[in-house]
Amino acid sequence: MEIFLVAAIIWLLFLCMLYESLYRKSHKTCYLLGYQCYKAPDDLKLSAGTAAKIALRNRNLGLEEYRFMVRTMVRSGIGEETYIPRNIMEGREMSPTLQDSLDEMTEATFSNLDSLFARSAVSPCQIDILVTTGSLFAPVPSLSSRIVNHYGMKEGIKCFSLTGMGCSSSVIAVDLVRQLFNTHPNSFAVVVAVELTAPNWYGGTDRSMMLSNILFRAGGSSLILTNHPSWKDRAILKLDAVVRNHVSDNEAYECAIHVEDNQGYVGARLTKALPTIAMRALEGNLRVLLPKVLPLWEILRFVVASYYWKTRMMGEKDAKSPVIDMKTGIQHFCMHTGGRAVIDGFEKSFGLGEYDMEPSRMSLHRFGNTSCSSLWYVLGYMEAKKRLKRGDRIMMVGLGAGFLCNTCVWTVMRDLEDVNVWGDCIDRYPPGTLVVNRMDEILDWIFDDCMSFINFQDYDRTTLFAR
Repeated sequence: MEIFLVAAIIWLLFLCMLYESLYRKSHKTCYLLGYQCYKAPDDLKLSAGTAAKIALRNRNLGLEEYRFMVRTMVRSGIGEETYIPRNIMEGREMSPTLQDSLDEMTEATFSNLDSLFARSAVSPCQIDILVTTGSLFAPVPSLSSRIVNHYGMKEGIKCFSLTGMGCSSSVIAVDLVRQLFNTHPNSFAVVVAVELTAPNWYGGTDRSMMLSNILFRAGGSSLILTNHPSWKDRAILKLDAVVRNHVSDNEAYECAIHVEDNQGYVGARLTKALPTIAMRALEGNLRVLLPKVLPLWEILRFVVASYYWKTRMMGEKDAKSPVIDMKTGIQHFCMHTGGRAVIDGFEKSFGLGEYDMEPSRMSLHRFGNTSCSSLWYVLGYMEAKKRLKRGDRIMMVGLGAGFLCNTCVWTVMRDLEDVNVWGDCIDRYPPGTLVVNRMDEILDWIFDDCMSFINFQDYDRTTLFAR
C-alpha cells in the first residue's frame, strides 16, 4: 500500500512540474536591465553617539524606556553608518513638515533615476509603465505623477502608486510589471521603491513602537525592466517566478501595524509575534514557489523523506524532521533585512549557512532596514562581492504588513561585478564581528553630557544597563 501511495505522489508531482514548465513558457519574459540604490550624504550618517542624543530628545522616556532602547539598539545588528533624514538629524523629528517629506522623497528618487537612465541607455521618454511604492507617505499628486512631470514622460504611460503594503512591496511592484508585460509587448517599465522616515518618527514610550526608530533608516531603489527581445543581451537578470502570499488571521494582521498609542503618538507597532508570523507566511509561500524552481529529484527526495519521518520516526526523540535543500536550485538568497531576529529565523528554519545570510546581515548593518527597497541593497552586496555568475539563481524574500510574504526568483544573465552603492565600503565587509557593540561610547556620552535630559545621578553607571 505504501509503495502505491509513494508512486501516486511521484506521478502527481511530475504532472505538476510539467504544467508549471508549460505555464511559464506561455508567459512573456521579464528582464531586469539595471537597478540603483540610494546613498544619502555623509552628513546624515547616524553614529552611536548621535543615536543616543536623538533618543534623549524624547522627554517622555524614563530610565527603563531609555535603557530598553539603548540595549535594543546595540543588539539590533545595525552599524555606525546608516542614514536618517535631515529633519531628524536637525532635531525636528517631532514636528515634521510636508516639505521635509517631499525633500526626502525627492533626494531618494531623482538622483537614483538620473543614474539609472544614464547607465542603462534608456531614455525617460521610452518608459511605458511606471510603478512606485512606499507605505507611509502618499502625497498628492502621487510620486508616480511627480516622476512623470519631472522627466516629461509620454502622456500614454501607465502609472501605478502602491501604498500601505509594507517592506515587501517592491516584489509586488515587479509582479505587477510582469503581468502588464503580458498585454504590453516590447515595453519598458520603471519601479521606484522608497520609504520615508522623515514624517514617521515615534515619540511615545510603547516599546513595540519604539522598535521602528531603531530599525528603519533612509533609503530607496529604482529598477528598469523590459520584455523587449532585442534587449535580452543587455539584461542582467531574468525573472523566473513570483509567488505572493497573504496571511490574514488577526495575529498576523496586527503584528506590524500603523497605529496611535495611548498617549496619542502615531507609529508602527511591531509585536513579538512578528518573527513567528514571518516564518509561517514564508513556509506557505515556499510550498508554491519551490516546486517551480527546484529540480524534480529534490522535491521527490523531500516528499519521500517526510513521509518516512511521519510514519516511522516522528515519535523518536533525536529524529529531526527532514529539511528541503533549497540550494539544489538556488545559489543566492536576498532575505528582507527586517531585523536581526528575522534574519536569524530565515537561517535556522531553512537550513541556510552564514555565507547565505551574510548579504542580508551586512545590508542591515550598513544601511539598516530601508523597507521596500532593502532587497536591492542585499543584491548590491552580492554583486559588489562578485558572487553573481551567469546562470546562477537568486531568490528574493520580502515581508510586509498585512501580513504579506512575497518571493521571486531571478536568473543571472551574465557575470556581475559592479560595486554600486557599496563602492566606498565593500572592502571592509564583513567586519570581524557582525554586531558592533558601542555601549561604552553611549555610556560615556550619557554620563558626560546628558544630565540635563534625564536625571541619572542616582544610578550607578556600571549597573545602568545590567540585565
